[in-house]
Amino acid sequence: MGHKCFISFKTEDIFYKRYIHDNMDVDMIDKSLHEPINSDNEDYIMRRIRQDYLSDSTVTIFLIGERSAENIAGENQNFLKRELQASLYHGEGNTKSGILGIVLPEMYNSIYKGSGICTSCGKSHNYVNINKNTVISEFAYNYYIPNNKCSWSEDDRYCVLVRWDDFELDPNTYIDKAFNKRSHPISIKTKVKP
Repeated sequence: MGHKCFISFKTEDIFYKRYIHDNMDVDMIDKSLHEPINSDNEDYIMRRIRQDYLSDSTVTIFLIGERSAENIAGENQNFLKRELQASLYHGEGNTKSGILGIVLPEMYNSIYKGSGICTSCGKSHNYVNINKNTVISEFAYNYYIPNNKCSWSEDDRYCVLVRWDDFELDPNTYIDKAFNKRSHPISIKTKVKP
């Protein structure tokens, strides 16, 4: 069974959003946040975004491109941040969504850094560069949820990460993975505003 997906993306990456919409068997809610919601009440803002934009979606797909990072000078990330915050928000009548980060091809070299031997445990780890220089903090924190260990297993992460090429071959497997995190024990450790 397909899960309804909301896609969070920067305008520069609209090609990929359209490609998912037109060429993949993905059940999408085709809306994105364009107007700020005028209120100082955080719960109200989150509720409105969930009702008006994410409504019945259960998975948010975050397209990770060259303009998706927290630390990009002159880049307004408010909409991306709000969409992910609302996805993580668990309130009355709204359950949080699974979050699937898709690394777009131009970001492969910035994010996937190979593997190496860990100085703490002596084992080999894969280096995946998910931080404020590659994504917004809402994704970074909930991918690398602090755990006092030297590495993260799949069970230690709420956000799911996939390369565009792998997603394209089998989108629903990765969407299911993100959906299943909603009922996984790690879901209680997520943060809406890291």
